[in-house]
Amino acid sequence: MAISGRATDSGTAAYAQRFTHLPGHFRPFCGVLASSLGLGTYLGDDSESDDAAYARAITVALLGGINVIDSAINYRFQRSEKVIGRVVGDLVRQQKVAREEVIIATKGGFVPFNGNPRLGIEKHFIRTGLSAPDDWVAGCHCIAPKYIEAMVETSRQNLGLETIDIYYLHNPEIQLEAVDRAKFMRRMRAAFEVLEKKVAQGEIGVYGTATWAGYRADPDEPGYLSLAELVKLAEEVAGAGHHFKVIQLPYNLVMLEALGRANQRVDSKVCSVLEAAEELGIGVCVSAPLLQGRLARGLPSQLVARFAGLSSHAQCALQFVRSTPGVDVALVGMKSERHVLESLELAKRPPLSEDEFATLFSQ
Repeated sequence: MAISGRATDSGTAAYAQRFTHLPGHFRPFCGVLASSLGLGTYLGDDSESDDAAYARAITVALLGGINVIDSAINYRFQRSEKVIGRVVGDLVRQQKVAREEVIIATKGGFVPFNGNPRLGIEKHFIRTGLSAPDDWVAGCHCIAPKYIEAMVETSRQNLGLETIDIYYLHNPEIQLEAVDRAKFMRRMRAAFEVLEKKVAQGEIGVYGTATWAGYRADPDEPGYLSLAELVKLAEEVAGAGHHFKVIQLPYNLVMLEALGRANQRVDSKVCSVLEAAEELGIGVCVSAPLLQGRLARGLPSQLVARFAGLSSHAQCALQFVRSTPGVDVALVGMKSERHVLESLELAKRPPLSEDEFATLFSQ
């Protein structure tokens, strides 16, 4: 039976009150309070051992002060969503957390199962009428309305939730590899119409776009996404009360485009995507803060020295990301209980102030 409810302002505020020893860790985000660090579930094998590892990590996170859990229907071929569903369901039934305290996000767009994608797409999504052959790009990606509807419903079942708090279109810029920008925007409009309907039906809370390259690209690159154009599209679909409220993109010590690349235009202002999101009232989750573990070691000693008191290179890299103005949540891929505890140890320290953050770039 699906767990009713969704993350709420009062529920997440009550959750934050249990963790007053984590200063500056909770921030306003899409109408609720979110932990500055979230748990991502991308990496790993589609195995029972990784299921068990994720179950332990998610439990430690939710009981320790991390209330944002992020997934996608294709992560480990739906196994990540199912583990999240089991853990959250158990903790809610045991009254160790309340549904209203937890922010669950997932994504749709990619083929959700293992095996031969071409044969699976034909059998499950074309013959069934959920998509047409030319809706698919790169042999693995689709945002056709009926397909997205089916993915939302499957994710709700996997997660055991009546309402998914955040639903992302997953790497929609991939569509631009196969169709022109006008057709892409028509496809996005159709997808937004479906997602607004899902909000009205109580199946999702808000929606957005989770990207890899789209918001980091220059405007003349084929896969470029304009945040202002997408917000305008949402307004055309649903008016000022639209629910396109959040974006996700990679950002870390070596992928700095979100902060430093002025590739977005909001009215007459040219700015970074973090600045654009603030101007437009869009929440920001960032992925890959450790670049899949590559920034957890080997940082320059002179940089590490600027993060006095931190015990690991991973903590330094995460402190940089969670302290960046405009970043609401840094999603850390963690299937190890030890890594969750290390992240929670960092959360005992406040993020850097804006002045302290600025000094990181001084000579």
